[in-house]
Amino acid sequence: MTIELGYKRVGGSLAVMLAMAGTAVAQESNVANTNQSASAHTEEVIVTAQRRAQNLQEVPVAVTAVTAETLEAARVENIGDVQQISPSISFDSSNSAANSANIRIRGIGTVGNSRAFEGAVGVFVDGVYRTRAGQALQNWLDIDGLQVLRGPQGTLFGKNTSAGALLINSTRPTLGDFNSDFELTYGNYDTMLARGAVNIPMGDRAAARIAALWSEADGFIENPNTGDSYNERKPRAAKAQLLVEPTDALTLRLIADYSEEKSNCCYGQVDDVDGPFQPFINLLTRARGLNPPSADFDDYEQVLSNDTRQEVTDKGVVLQADWELGEGNSLHSVTAYRSWKIQQDGMDADFTGANVLTINESFRTDFFSQELTYNGTLASADYVFGAYFADEDIDATHQLLWGNQAQVFFDALFGAQAGLPPGTSAAPEGLWSDAILPASSRSYAAFTHWSIGLSDPLKLIVGARYSREDKSGAFKRFYFTPAPNAAFRLLNVQPGPEYSAKQEDDAVTGTLGLQYQFTSDVMGYVSYSRGFKAGGVNIDNTAAGTRLNNPAEVVGAVPLDPRYKPEYVDGYELGLKTEYADGRARSNFAAFYDEMKDLQVAQFLGTQFTIVNAPEATVYGLEAENSFSLTDTLTLGLDATWLAEAEFGESASILNLSGRDFAQAPDLAANASLSLDQPLSNSLSLTGRVAATYTGEQFTNTSNDLTRDAQTELNLSLGLKASDNSWSVTAWCQNCTDQRYVIQHFNSPLQGADANGYVSAPLTYGLTLRMSF
Repeated sequence: MTIELGYKRVGGSLAVMLAMAGTAVAQESNVANTNQSASAHTEEVIVTAQRRAQNLQEVPVAVTAVTAETLEAARVENIGDVQQISPSISFDSSNSAANSANIRIRGIGTVGNSRAFEGAVGVFVDGVYRTRAGQALQNWLDIDGLQVLRGPQGTLFGKNTSAGALLINSTRPTLGDFNSDFELTYGNYDTMLARGAVNIPMGDRAAARIAALWSEADGFIENPNTGDSYNERKPRAAKAQLLVEPTDALTLRLIADYSEEKSNCCYGQVDDVDGPFQPFINLLTRARGLNPPSADFDDYEQVLSNDTRQEVTDKGVVLQADWELGEGNSLHSVTAYRSWKIQQDGMDADFTGANVLTINESFRTDFFSQELTYNGTLASADYVFGAYFADEDIDATHQLLWGNQAQVFFDALFGAQAGLPPGTSAAPEGLWSDAILPASSRSYAAFTHWSIGLSDPLKLIVGARYSREDKSGAFKRFYFTPAPNAAFRLLNVQPGPEYSAKQEDDAVTGTLGLQYQFTSDVMGYVSYSRGFKAGGVNIDNTAAGTRLNNPAEVVGAVPLDPRYKPEYVDGYELGLKTEYADGRARSNFAAFYDEMKDLQVAQFLGTQFTIVNAPEATVYGLEAENSFSLTDTLTLGLDATWLAEAEFGESASILNLSGRDFAQAPDLAANASLSLDQPLSNSLSLTGRVAATYTGEQFTNTSNDLTRDAQTELNLSLGLKASDNSWSVTAWCQNCTDQRYVIQHFNSPLQGADANGYVSAPLTYGLTLRMSF
């Protein structure tokens, strides 16, 4: 039985529940086969690491590779659930997918929220780079597999992947076979999901595949005044593919996709730490005829002053072309265009029931890329040469408006802080700032990667990449209130200076390593990799400073430089991969040490967003991934990641972060799962899964010292399926013990020491029916 992820499925389904894939680098977006060679054996995982098909156990760096069936069993619906796959990876997002979505691997990710940042962890869908992690938040549709590449990828995935990469692949159309599969889910919080795909043969050398998704789910943050919820979800998506093989040597694959989601996302959160202004905020909320939210955190209540509205649109097309040139040589091309837009209106920027501050903003990116790779062999060496080009245009808008209680709020603020009489500051209801923030990015790269056999057991791995990044960013204001006593003028925050700036970076990165095959079941390796994440221009209305830096406001003022430098990661890794117990067990280990230079850090200082470069940071630790076939029907998975250190160096430039541990980087994270696939008869099987996810104590925000305790979540499922995989029905629950905690804290704007938090999903449960024809 065989499944190929990212190429084509040539066999039936494989119930690989949280397969502990081991430590390997897969540096190609088309992952993996899984083969079960004998009953009660661990599944063989074949990845196209180093741009050719290899057994995962023979590839010398770290990757976790999973099939669509594993994603379904673990209920990984989008990037937000990815920690179910590996404890080394985590994801969080707050009020905007464009600004705040962040993927971390081994504790390393983008530091802080900024619309200027690309991810330290690259996301590649069907071989195409996504410039923002938030582009993976939409529900995944017709996905065949996922790889998590851990550590800096300085050669084959050198585009802004200083921490690692996620490779996501669509299910490939199959020639000569009409088939379809459908899924229906219903759960609490009025969760409904329907998705399906149809494969249509078109003669002997062509096939089409069409997939669609429709879903709705209420949020779990409740407004006690209306009973409605915040952060509801209503995604819609479609994907169409055409596969053509005009000759035995040439394959063409065209993929087009479209998704949209309209919701009242994403300002629903919970007040966690009350500041000195909380009683006054509650008073303003009651003055609007509303009850404040419950002070009990576990009630998950919030009251906002606006009807928040978000619309996300994501669309694109990719053309993949593969030419087999004979004698082991091949040419591969990926051409892509993508457009992604977020529009947010009525965003309650004071995050309370008081009607003080509103934001309307949008973010749009249009992206084109072209990659060419040539694979070949020379004597005992396998090699790849490649070239990459990408062009991105960004348009962002930003409006700030005072609500009808802003004047009362600032009268109280200036009275409490300076004893000034009411009316000292002006904050009348309506628009007071309107600006645009255009940006662009152009990328060029050339790379090569070699695997050279020095002897039967010993190989040399060497690769190099040259990258050039040209970026620009600007801030232009259409309007700012002319009132000389405008509230933010008196606070010396805005208007900041307008600017237009460019940043040009180039870098040589790469990898060097040795791997040694001790026996057919034991391989060890040592490697060095350098990762690079380009610098850029901060895109924010205070990126060049505050009012005190604005020559149009203060005579002799000097604007700050809105640019930030590139960051580099030097990663060292020592790994061991083993199979034992007659193929029933697999244990893979990796020790890693990463030195980071000029780490890009975005900090929110209450009213100003800044980006600085921390001179240095250090991350090191250990990973272990284990898979045990206990019987023909039971599989046990055990994974753990220990971060002995993940901290900033000592530096005055990063304020309260100097010498402190990274946020969202617990010392210990671990996953455990037990999966069942037990035949009940010749036509029916019982399936089940018990999984626990543990994360240790951690800081919950870049810019403050708030923490959360260690947490353990339990996920369960139990179902029946046909032995030929034609149907299955599964009852499931996630976070079955209803653990409630803060994922990410943030300082509430204008409210002193008050802190709110984006929170974990509570207990969810439901029933899923799947059918295939």
